[in-house]
Amino acid sequence: MRKRRNATLQFAVCINNEGYEASLEFGKLYRIVADAEAAKHGYLTIIDESGEGYWYSAQRFFPVEVPTELARALSASV
Repeated sequence: MRKRRNATLQFAVCINNEGYEASLEFGKLYRIVADAEAAKHGYLTIIDESGEGYWYSAQRFFPVEVPTELARALSASV
């Protein structure tokens, strides 16, 4: 069985920032923080422009898989 890449480092692209223009940039890649409680309610915990993790509707994002090296580099800059 193949292991999923970047199991602890997940990212998504914002595809809808309506109403959250100050917190989210359309088309920008954001880090997802694993949060089972948020997921139960249809949300993702996203590190937004404030640098903090907040719940946003999962429908606002498109999850993407990035190479391990890129995930590490992006996480180091957060």
